[in-house]
This record gives sequence, C-alpha cells and structure tokens, in this order.
Amino acid sequence: MDKLHRVVIVGGTHGNEMTGIYLARKFAQHHDLIQRSGFSTQVLLGNPKAIAARVRYIDQDLNRSFEYERLQNSQLASYEDLRAKQIDQMIGPSSNTPVDVIVDLHSTTANMGLTLMIDQEDRFSLQLADHIQRIHTDVNVYSTVNSGRSRDSLRSLAKFGFCVEVGPVAQGVLNAELFVKTETLVCTILDYLEQYNHNKISSLHGSFILHRYLGTIDYPKDGAGELQAMIHPQLQGKDYEPLRPGNPMFLKFSGETIPYSGDSTIYPVFINEAAYCEKGIAMCLMQKAQVSY
Repeated sequence: MDKLHRVVIVGGTHGNEMTGIYLARKFAQHHDLIQRSGFSTQVLLGNPKAIAARVRYIDQDLNRSFEYERLQNSQLASYEDLRAKQIDQMIGPSSNTPVDVIVDLHSTTANMGLTLMIDQEDRFSLQLADHIQRIHTDVNVYSTVNSGRSRDSLRSLAKFGFCVEVGPVAQGVLNAELFVKTETLVCTILDYLEQYNHNKISSLHGSFILHRYLGTIDYPKDGAGELQAMIHPQLQGKDYEPLRPGNPMFLKFSGETIPYSGDSTIYPVFINEAAYCEKGIAMCLMQKAQVSY
C-alpha cells in the first residue's frame, strides 16, 4: 500500500461531546503533540454551530450526513447537510487535498471504556487495531463492517476511517481520566501511522479478538410509541459483557422482567446511550470474533 500523506483528527462531530472538542482544541494549540515526520496532521472541529450551542446537532446528525447521494443532492440544505458538503470539499476523496486517515473522537454515556471502531476489516485496519490493543489492553475493538457506517459517517471520507469512543461521559461535561486516556490513544495511533510510513511494521500475519456489529434493538414500546420498559438493572453498564438467552434485558414499569429471547450469546454495547433514544436504539448487539490478517 502507498504511504500515508494526510491525517485528520476530528472533534465535535457532535457538539455536546466535550472530550473530542477539547482534545481537538488542545491539539490545534499544541500541534507538536500530533505532528509526525512522515505525514501532515490536521485538526478539524466537525460541527461548529452545534459546539457553540452545546447540542448534539442543529438540524440532523452530522455523522449520518455523508452518504454520496446526500452529498450530491443540491436540494438538501439543512445546516448539517451544508456542513457535510463543505467538509467533503475540504478533505473528501474528490477534493484537492484528500485525506488518507480520519480519526474521529467521540464520547458516549454508555459504559464502553475506550473503544476503537473500525469500518473495514482490511489488513491495514486490522493490523492497526491489533497493535493498539496490544499496547492498550483495556481498549475494545468494535467492527462496524456490517452497519453501513463506512458510507454515511464523517470518517467515511477518508481511505481509512477510525472512531474513538470513550465512556461513560455525560453529555456536555469532561472526565479528566478518560480525556487523558483518549489523548494517549490518539498519540499511539499516530505513532503507528508513523512507523507504517517508515516500513517498521511487521509483515507477519496475526490474529486478535474484536466485536462485530450485528444490529440494534429498541426499547419496548406500545402502539403509540410510548416507552414500556427500561434497561434492566442487571444489564445496565454491562457493555461488552455476554448476554445469554434468558438473561434479563428490560424491566417493565410493572416490575416484570423481559429476558433476552435470542438463541445465542451476544455482546451489547451503547447500552442506554442517551443520544440513541431518538434513533430507537436501546443498545447495539455484537458477536465476539477471532479475526486474522
């Protein structure tokens, strides 16, 4: 594969996720932290209006606004549609300065710790993820290869897109410990890219464990769309832990437990994520997999 020339670190794709916003600002002020000799590194604040208003978005989720058809549709004129087109023109594949790698920084209210999300299971992405997990043993790797995120997310503009999710962090606030861990993880990613450009990455094949997206499940609701149950206390905060058939999943307001009715063990994440309620998502479901590269 060709060498990498341009890397972009994005914060504030969602305007109330402070970790990425303040890390991006720090990196912009102290560019020596992210500059490497083998490639240029740029910092981008994704959604300035939402950041100023301290809300997730103004009109719609920016991180769902980068599908090719949306970017080409001149009739779409919401703030986030216009911002997506602007970003595409700045760093997208048909711009004058297309990027090779995007690292998009996010935070979640779910108990996901540090998560590296990859949208492709190509050799480059898998080898980077394995490298990160070996250095940061508390990092989970989440493959969204079956989710469509490689088509509609901001990071999909790059040849290789990575998302760093960190939580639990409440919307609109900072958690110092997770801020520092996220900064360290970003620097490790940049160090790996530098080693890659200088041909210092082993050509040997390897394997490691990741979690692969299967789908989502909504909260139980009635015909009018009213909530009928909550995340069960035994499941709350148990991101990346196995959910087996018959385990408690939801708790009705009456006190009745709704168990997981599947026929195989799954691994939920983004459990009770505050921003996903409007999307009809109580959690994302994954399978645990050993992958090779």
